[in-house]
Amino acid sequence: MATDYGYDSGLGFPETVRRHRVPAGLRAPFEGRTWREFGYVLLSLPISIVMFTYAVTMISLGAGLLVTFLGIPVFAAGLAGCRGLGALERARARGLLGLEVGDPEPLKMRKSGFMAWMGAVLKSGTSWRTLLYSVLHLPWATFSFVVAVNFWVYGWALLTYPLWFWVFPAYVGQDGLQLYGDQTHHIYLDNPFEIGVTALVGLLFTLATPWIVRALTTVDRVMVHGLLGPTRLTARVVELESDRGVVVDTAAADLRRIERDLHDGAQARLVALAMDLGLAKEKLTEDPAAAARMVDEAHGEVKTALQELRDLARGIHPAVLTDRGLDAALSAVASRCTVPVQVEVDLPARPAPAIEGIAYFTVSELLQNISKHSRATFAAVDVWRVENRLLLQVVDNGVGGADVSSGSGLAGLAERLDAVDGILVVDSPVGGPTRVTAELPWRGERV
Repeated sequence: MATDYGYDSGLGFPETVRRHRVPAGLRAPFEGRTWREFGYVLLSLPISIVMFTYAVTMISLGAGLLVTFLGIPVFAAGLAGCRGLGALERARARGLLGLEVGDPEPLKMRKSGFMAWMGAVLKSGTSWRTLLYSVLHLPWATFSFVVAVNFWVYGWALLTYPLWFWVFPAYVGQDGLQLYGDQTHHIYLDNPFEIGVTALVGLLFTLATPWIVRALTTVDRVMVHGLLGPTRLTARVVELESDRGVVVDTAAADLRRIERDLHDGAQARLVALAMDLGLAKEKLTEDPAAAARMVDEAHGEVKTALQELRDLARGIHPAVLTDRGLDAALSAVASRCTVPVQVEVDLPARPAPAIEGIAYFTVSELLQNISKHSRATFAAVDVWRVENRLLLQVVDNGVGGADVSSGSGLAGLAERLDAVDGILVVDSPVGGPTRVTAELPWRGERV
């Protein structure tokens, strides 16, 4: 196994990159993943027998007792047990298959008590999907077990045949492993050529078995994810709740930033300006020259305060963006960048104000990063539309090394885009160039 030392641009430390000299096909029979997947297949048969027996027994018993009130509680108990077995299957898939599957939605109970619990279990789609998994998994687990065990046993047995073929003449009374036999003919694998061919066939079986087992467990992954995990609707609700939290936190942070900028910037200057004008008013009759100087200084403070207020307003939502759209607004941002920036906006119409604002602030943040960190001599901004997506790309020829996972401003930018179903992709190898692509949903401007 060779070892290369690369460079982790996010942390600034060298990272070790391991390259195996042995091909994956030869490594597979000895890898831990292969043995974990094989163990999963072996455990699937007894576990699926228990699940199938329990599910069929409880559902049959509940159906038989539906003529009485006892059938419904038995049904609920059977479904609740299936949910528990489903949790066991999810844990087994995480541990042996490395499958990251979330827990399904919990029971929704408006009231407390046994009747409310029973109704929630019976109305839960998760309960019935788990029951379906318990019934369907047995035939598949049986098939997987038979295929995997046969390939595994026959492969290793034939591969090691040169080591144990002596058992036949010594203890069985025949020349070797019998390949064919009837009343008149018997074919044994006993000469060196036949023994070598047998070992070669065993080698092929052994090398193929891990990939066969991997294909079998792929079906298990699909079943666990589809029947025991959360539905697409549930996952979408969880994602939207997370995005809503990001939006709320971002809005709160922006409000705190605006309040801090007003308090520490323009407000402080205006307070100082009021004090200076008050002193100038007092000195106006006593020392007109000093009062004139103070008024002149106050005039400079007014200009500075106005500029700070303009910058603050531009940071909230620039007027040029509202009046003239992305092309003019991005050109204005590019003109303030410390490196030459080429801007090209090719949009058939203006997007919705919210999307337009996010696109503007994304480019603005990226250009600020270029000014502060990239040491670039040139940058380019491209904005275009593809079907129902708005794409923007910012490229520079700087030193590179930008990394979203390092917890920098790019991570916050990615969270903002994700809150509106957007995507941020950063391609920034050490030494450059850096290419940042953002994708946003397209929503047209309302008339």
